[in-house]
Amino acid sequence: MPQPQPTDIKLRRKSRLLAIAFDTGETFELPCEYLRVYSQSAEVTGHGPGQEVLQTGKQQVNIDEITPVGNYAVKLHFDDGHDTGIYTWERLYDLGKHYDAYWQDYLNRLLKAGHKHPDIQTDPQQLI
Repeated sequence: MPQPQPTDIKLRRKSRLLAIAFDTGETFELPCEYLRVYSQSAEVTGHGPGQEVLQTGKQQVNIDEITPVGNYAVKLHFDDGHDTGIYTWERLYDLGKHYDAYWQDYLNRLLKAGHKHPDIQTDPQQLI
C-alpha cells in the first residue's frame, strides 16, 4: 500500500498551525511547537538511542518558511533559527495520525523533567 501523499500544505502563521491535507481525505492541523519539538534533526533526536534532547520553551515558535525537498519532504524553517529537520510525507502523516498520543508523551516528559507548559494538567494523576 502506498504511503499517503499531501495534496495541500498551508501555513497559518497567526494561529501557528501547519494544515496538511492528504490524498486519504484526512486533514491535520499541526501546531508549530509540536512540529518543532518532534523534529528529526540531530539537535532533537541526538545521534543515537538515549541521546534525545527534550525541547523546552517552544510555545511561541512559528515557521518562517517551508522549502520543498524533492518529491518526498519539506524542510521547515522555524523562527527560533532551527531549520535542520526534514519532514517526509510519511513523518508528517505519522505526526498527524498520532498527534494526541505524541503530544501527551511530550507533556509527560516535560512534567517529569520539572518544566511547565500551559497544556500540562495541574493534577499529575490525570496525565496518561
